[in-house]
Amino acid sequence: MEVIRSAWDFFQSEVLGMSWLNRLIGNILNSFGLDITGRIGGSIQFFIYDTIKIMVLLGVLILLISYIQSYFPPERTRKILGKFDGIKANILAALLGTVTPFCSCSSIPLFMGFTSAGLPLGVTFSFLISSPMVDLGSLVLLMSIFGSKIAVVYVLLGLVIAVAGGTLIENMHLENQVEEFIKNGNVFDVPQEELHFKDRMKFAWDQVVSTAKKVAPYVLIGVGIGAFIHNWIPEEFVVKVLGTGNPFGVIIATVVGIPMYADIFGTIPIAEALLSKGAQLGVVLSFMMGVTTLSLPSLIMIKKAVKPKLLGIFVTVCAVGIIIVGYFFNMFQYLFV
Repeated sequence: MEVIRSAWDFFQSEVLGMSWLNRLIGNILNSFGLDITGRIGGSIQFFIYDTIKIMVLLGVLILLISYIQSYFPPERTRKILGKFDGIKANILAALLGTVTPFCSCSSIPLFMGFTSAGLPLGVTFSFLISSPMVDLGSLVLLMSIFGSKIAVVYVLLGLVIAVAGGTLIENMHLENQVEEFIKNGNVFDVPQEELHFKDRMKFAWDQVVSTAKKVAPYVLIGVGIGAFIHNWIPEEFVVKVLGTGNPFGVIIATVVGIPMYADIFGTIPIAEALLSKGAQLGVVLSFMMGVTTLSLPSLIMIKKAVKPKLLGIFVTVCAVGIIIVGYFFNMFQYLFV
């Protein structure tokens, strides 16, 4: 058992966390006369290390997940979901959301298509909530920063929010809150040709290139913010605002995260820096969930498909679920560190 634990710790630290890369960059910067223990040298090391690490993980994860996704085109996904009803359909929709694109804006067109196809509203919302919040990429990335226990519990609780939120919306019978052009939309049964391995790999590689181009600016911004927090913001300030002394830290982090637009890759360096400065675990994870699930651009897109009442209920359900998850992690943080 000890051998397995040691092997896992090595994999988590050196493979997922790429600690070897951090040491290499530190040595290179030292050779150029930069003090990596100082603010400037430390910021440069943080920026270079996190940017390379995240972009490498980004490429590998998107390649793998896009290959899996090639087996679940929208029409096939709709057919699968259409065979189930009740909470089983919500659970399946939430699980299928884990193999879709990484940001909420990418998931909204699929949400619209599923709704137009006549899938139950609660099922489509379970998909919409889970897709940006708990994709497979988030599991691996969270493991690289926070460890396997936190990553697994984060994903499980995210799925609970998606299933519970979709079930609640379904039971409220809000079909009249969907815009007419969505309800009256037509979805054609286009047969999906069987793709060969080379076709799927080409699709996956195209997704890597396309997604990398889209998220690279947000990764750079996120890493820049993380480097600033990590090396320039006093630890006392972070602890005061987001530490154990502030019972409203989770709510503040959730509200602050909503206006931002990023995916899991852009929020990771900010979360990492906040945690290292003394922010509570639940606060950090609530911030990540708020950014990825309730970003302002995605809400603007959703508003085109649903009426204000349903949009408000969606935001409320997600925000309450995120806040509950945040306080859960704060209460039981000692179990995860």
